Amino acid sequence: MYIAIAGNIGSGKTTLTEILTKHYGAKAYYEDIDNPYINDFYEDMNRWAFQFQVHFLASRIRQTMDMLSDGSEDIFQDRTIYEDAYIFAGNLHQMGSMSSRDFGTYMKLFDISTNLIPQPDLLIYLKASVPTLVKQICKRGRDYEQNIEVGYLDRLNNRYNDWIENHYKGEVFVIDKDNNDFVENAKVLEALYERLDAIKASKKK
Repeated sequence: MYIAIAGNIGSGKTTLTEILTKHYGAKAYYEDIDNPYINDFYEDMNRWAFQFQVHFLASRIRQTMDMLSDGSEDIFQDRTIYEDAYIFAGNLHQMGSMSSRDFGTYMKLFDISTNLIPQPDLLIYLKASVPTLVKQICKRGRDYEQNIEVGYLDRLNNRYNDWIENHYKGEVFVIDKDNNDFVENAKVLEALYERLDAIKASKKK
């Protein structure tokens, strides 16, 4: 069972990955936040957007190769390579922070890498409004995230919602973090476990 968890910055992907991994005794693959360009990027997006995104893409390709050779029965992935391209790189290009030339080069690398990637059995989308995201970002206190602009988060949210509603072709389980936080409401997790258990059962047939 290959499950991917998608969502904007501060939506709770890592927390949910930890909960699900523990519950199923599964293998977790987390987003690599140790990007050497990250501080530079948040200080000057126009200068460092391409390098920042290519590093994340390279890390995701390596992670995917590791996943394919892992052999674990159940895998949970914190953020997908599709988000790197369609949400973050696409947004930077739309903002004008990544040139069309750089974006074209990036997408060529992305297109090659997607041939290595199986589609998740289920994509869990953590949908959250900007105020919820800002609250979580402040709560976890990562220095490099404290200067993220509200407008940037809002643009990412718009891209996420458009991607989920109009472009992503796989199975999706949406969790509304504004009204149904899985940390505070056990029923949210119960519904998710039911869905995941059904997937596990179907793969054993």
